[in-house]
Amino acid sequence: MKNMKLSEGRRMWVQFIILTLLMGLFVALISGSLQIRRNIRAGVSLEDFRAHMDKRIPDLMKLYRIPGCNIALIHGHEIVWAKSFGYADLESRRILTDNTPMSVQSITKSVTAWGVMKLAEKGLIDLDAPVMSYLTSWQFPQTDYAVEKVTIRRLLSHTAGMPIGDFTDIYSPGEGMPSLREKLTQEAILFREPGTGFSYSNVGYHLLELLIEDVTGRSFAEYMRSEVLIPLGMDAATFEVDNAMIQYPPTGYTLSGKPVPVYVYPQKASGGLFATAEDVARFALAGMQENSVLGADYVGRMYAPESKQIGAYGLAFEGYGFGHYIETLPNGLRSFSHGGQGKGLMTHFQIVPETGDAFVILTNSQRSWPFISYLLSDWAKWLSFPTVGMERIIWGHYGLSVVIGMLLSMSLLIIVRTIPAFRRQERTRTRLIHRLLRIGAALLLLGILVWSVCQQYLFISSVFPVLSVWLGGAMLFLSVALLLSSLFPVGNRE
Repeated sequence: MKNMKLSEGRRMWVQFIILTLLMGLFVALISGSLQIRRNIRAGVSLEDFRAHMDKRIPDLMKLYRIPGCNIALIHGHEIVWAKSFGYADLESRRILTDNTPMSVQSITKSVTAWGVMKLAEKGLIDLDAPVMSYLTSWQFPQTDYAVEKVTIRRLLSHTAGMPIGDFTDIYSPGEGMPSLREKLTQEAILFREPGTGFSYSNVGYHLLELLIEDVTGRSFAEYMRSEVLIPLGMDAATFEVDNAMIQYPPTGYTLSGKPVPVYVYPQKASGGLFATAEDVARFALAGMQENSVLGADYVGRMYAPESKQIGAYGLAFEGYGFGHYIETLPNGLRSFSHGGQGKGLMTHFQIVPETGDAFVILTNSQRSWPFISYLLSDWAKWLSFPTVGMERIIWGHYGLSVVIGMLLSMSLLIIVRTIPAFRRQERTRTRLIHRLLRIGAALLLLGILVWSVCQQYLFISSVFPVLSVWLGGAMLFLSVALLLSSLFPVGNRE
């Protein structure tokens, strides 16, 4: 009898594993994770790569329901391609053009870092000095931590102990909004000892915005335009948006496809820049060669790792410098990048200075992380890198497909074992603790689903916009199966 039970247990495990693999494969196929294959070969001509992308980008946009995308490509230290795809606004069918400035979101931090380093190069600030020693128009609110340890270096590298801030506080262009200093008083409250670890912070860059204004006596937008944007040839880039703009920025679209009209933040330094893909490409190009803004030494400092323990970001990158993520590619080359995400928007740029290559991707959809990772994957394959850190999102799709397959398999096996008892309408005995555990697990899963639906933003939904729906469905299916099995338990076999 004991051997029979062991044999039955092994058989169930084999069934579960086989069913999990089959269901995972099914989910991957239906969701598009396995339908997307790279057919670009390493080392093909630029023309062949462009032809590949001309087909690849629209296919991916259709799969992930992305309305519009602007890209720019640098190869051999030259901007060799810039192109727009899709729509700036779906309702009006306004076409997205190469000249349409888009909100680049947190790519702004990389640009802001250049503005701060310009002050350092001029000798106007010391990177290791407390930022408070330069602030004349504002003071830190009361805190339990030492504000004198909040240095400019730590603000640039997200190690100053500052919170992330309220990135949902958005306004229409021209609408009344709080001032930079009012927002800092609300948000610039240390939550940990400065210098004790990495914590991504928009607020830290807003302090750098104030630093620039107090040191120069100029508005942040005016300083950045005259000292960074114009010298680098970023002619369409701006921190000021109004209805008089000839090329008005595109409408954004949320994970559910809801339109988000153009908006601005009260603060500008962390995510307030509007630019074309070609503008960002000129910025990326400046970081790979001589430029009129910063010397090579100061550019190099931004690319040097200040923090190597960067939490969840470590899944894709190995460190953070000043306004740039840092990674070493499989072929040993160093690469620097930054992405941006806001309500209805997602962006990314990646550079490899040693080869003179860079790729800029701007989209008006919050569903774009897998889209961006697939494009970067093709780009890396073409250039024989052969991968970049963001490609791990693709592997995450495979892993999540298996997890979903596992949940669906558990549900099916539970239901199959429950149906005979359900048909006989028998109240077979089972241990009360087992029934309570199943009910508890079902209620926990349902609670997680309800909580998730009530959230304005979920990281997993952003990274896996298609599979997250499947995951929710699989969790719901499993919770129902658990509840059914607790109501109609299969009797124990003696």
